[in-house]
Amino acid sequence: MPNEPKLFDDTPQWVCLECGYNMIGEMPDVCPFCGARHDHFLPWDEAEKTYRVTSRPVNDCVDQMLSVPKLGLEHAAYRIETEQGAIWIDSPSAFNRDLAPVQAILFTHHHFMGASNQYRKLWNAEVRMHDLDARHPLAASFDVDLRFTGDSIAYGIEAFHTGGHTPGFTFYIYRDVLFICDYVFLTDAGMRFNPFGPEQETLLRARRIFEVVETRKLETVCGYNSVMKFAEWLPRFEKLANSS
Repeated sequence: MPNEPKLFDDTPQWVCLECGYNMIGEMPDVCPFCGARHDHFLPWDEAEKTYRVTSRPVNDCVDQMLSVPKLGLEHAAYRIETEQGAIWIDSPSAFNRDLAPVQAILFTHHHFMGASNQYRKLWNAEVRMHDLDARHPLAASFDVDLRFTGDSIAYGIEAFHTGGHTPGFTFYIYRDVLFICDYVFLTDAGMRFNPFGPEQETLLRARRIFEVVETRKLETVCGYNSVMKFAEWLPRFEKLANSS
């Protein structure tokens, strides 16, 4: 299309097929997130041809977004239709230029910023992340327009900074939906914390998460790659948060 903005100018970008991390600039020998070798990388435009970001409805205003086929460890992103416009919680790892635009991308943490730099440029979308995570080397190549601190409300979405899994980890609530990302994983035995973070700090900050959500009238929890009823999720999380 003649009026389509140039996405990178002369800057290459690579997608790790093991974890979904996007690397901007000269191709490294190994992925800075998962350590996979460069023969497991695809140029972003080749990845766009292979991986389609696919949505499925969570409720009447939230969709879950994942790449098909699955792109490594990529976690789900979520699209929210707010009264102030469409917003993403986190970003898909694959770039698909035909997706419907959003006004902003709100990040839970810095581990998977996906192709947010490309979507930001294509749509002039605002990127928000807690300052403590925006400082991390994994986020250094990505543009963050607003580095927030503490709790806040934007686009009608409540943001709660807890830290724990990462220093800037932030969970979100919109109406009756909790967006907890990969702070915890569902298992056959119930639930476990994300092991890629400080164990004791993750446990400590989980108790703050529980204090915030236990009295809220929530219906749905949107996680790493799962959607679950809050009434089923909460007792599992309470048991985990009270473990030692």
